[in-house]
Amino acid sequence: MKKKLATIFSLSLILIGTSAPLLFAAAKNGSYNFAEESGLEQTSNAAGYDTGSAAKPLESYITNIITVILSLLGVIFMGLMIYAGITWMTAQGNQEKATKAKELLIEAIIGLIIVLAAYAVSYFVVKMTGGALIQ
Repeated sequence: MKKKLATIFSLSLILIGTSAPLLFAAAKNGSYNFAEESGLEQTSNAAGYDTGSAAKPLESYITNIITVILSLLGVIFMGLMIYAGITWMTAQGNQEKATKAKELLIEAIIGLIIVLAAYAVSYFVVKMTGGALIQ
């Protein structure tokens, strides 16, 4: 019980510590505007990237959607790997629990391979057609 409380307390301190600068900036200005306060726009302009708000083609929207979906799938994959690893470590000699954890690891890796293959195919098709399929 003490171990769980210590873990929760430690995670709470980390969360508060990492969000404190945002909270102080919001209190100072009334609100936090990421675009103005982060300095990313100045950095990207200095690097030669265009950050203008010109109309974006359909391809960029689809690319953004695919990127978000792949990011979420990556988070889900990492969560499954951590869950399976914890399950395996806490099996304590229970063969059924260890086997279930191994199967979950294998299924998560197969799922990741399928997602990466689907991404590779979609990337290849879009590049080979020059975006003509989505216009």
